[in-house]
Amino acid sequence: MRGGERVLERLLRLFPQADIFTHVYDPARMSEALRGARVQESFIGRLPGARKHYQKYLPLMPMALEELDLRAYDLVISSESGPAKGVITRNDALHLCYCHSPMRYLWDHYQDYKSAAGRLSRALMPAMFHRLRQWDVSSAQRVDAILANSRFIARRVGKVWGREAEVVHPPVSVSEFAPSSQVSNRYLWVSQMTPYKRADVALEAFNRMAVPALMVGDGEMVREIERRAGPNVEVRRRLSFSELKEAYATCRALVFTPEEDFGIVPVEANASGRPVIAFGQGGVTDSIVDGKTGLFFPEQSVESLCDAISRFERWEAEFDPAAAVANAQRFAPEVFDAGILSAVEKLRVRGPMAAPAMT
Repeated sequence: MRGGERVLERLLRLFPQADIFTHVYDPARMSEALRGARVQESFIGRLPGARKHYQKYLPLMPMALEELDLRAYDLVISSESGPAKGVITRNDALHLCYCHSPMRYLWDHYQDYKSAAGRLSRALMPAMFHRLRQWDVSSAQRVDAILANSRFIARRVGKVWGREAEVVHPPVSVSEFAPSSQVSNRYLWVSQMTPYKRADVALEAFNRMAVPALMVGDGEMVREIERRAGPNVEVRRRLSFSELKEAYATCRALVFTPEEDFGIVPVEANASGRPVIAFGQGGVTDSIVDGKTGLFFPEQSVESLCDAISRFERWEAEFDPAAAVANAQRFAPEVFDAGILSAVEKLRVRGPMAAPAMT
């Protein structure tokens, strides 16, 4: 249950009679709302080890999607961060793609994924991914309209697919968070501890400046972060939801180091009445107002973050918690609902995308 599943959950609220198609489905890990839906897996879900290692079947996913029988449906909404948009629909059906991101491992993050892969995978990736890129671009032309979850992703859609995308931000349950009258002097970092999230940059900055900090997250880097954490830094692998809400509401500021497609964590911090010190690239530029609900730093480096923390401590007295809470309301689920319904209505009026005229 991550961002993509939360979007799917909200779509199901808008279209409660909808059927869900996916590659791999594990009901035990899903919310009650998704467990109550009709879910059909592609043939990927029946392959050996697919529950734990579905990513290894990426080369088969385009075929699996094209084998799904969607003839019964006049409206198809694909939730895309992999190849979901590649389904084949009826000629008169409407296909709306909600894009979390074009496949990052095929495009601008390709070299990062390749360098982290094993020797055999590195040898196979150039030819395999070349063909997948061709399919990715061609299948994007089947979609009647595209919604992007941020301006950052809308630019990526234009760059790699050559398509325009309207922005509809993902839903954030902002009403579940609230400010606290008790604010500590401790900074907060929350995310998965994987390399691109740059927990190492946050930790080194906290250590160097000797500021109190709480770092929350699990992943492949967590043991290294635990080992390197100074006495001023507490590392927690998990928090309950109530503990997380308290951590947001009582932190001095949230430090956000990754470049994310959108990034829900900064919005949750603002909804809790707290400022955000963020790397100023990616979707966070949609959600945080620099100089009002937080501050940006220009580079994913320890020096840049240390400078931002120093600037924050000089600016801190100007921060208004009420402005942060008001800013977070722009991402309430009801705003997402309105954006989706508006896009569907526009599609219904316009009809399916026409093929180009042939002469």
